[in-house]
Amino acid sequence: MELHLHDVVELKKPHPCGSTTWEILRVGMDIKLRCQGCGHELMLPRSRAEKSIRKILLKEGVHE
Repeated sequence: MELHLHDVVELKKPHPCGSTTWEILRVGMDIKLRCQGCGHELMLPRSRAEKSIRKILLKEGVHE
């Protein structure tokens, strides 16, 4: 899966605050996400994050 910094993604399960949209803050072996609803940040292993992502909602900038 092609993930880039500052992309906004939708996860399968909602966060306890009710939001399902997250912004990507770090990309590598781990993916750091920030909840768009409450601002909570978490890091997931890349494999688990890719399984949890339903779709990419917004791509920031132009990615080649």
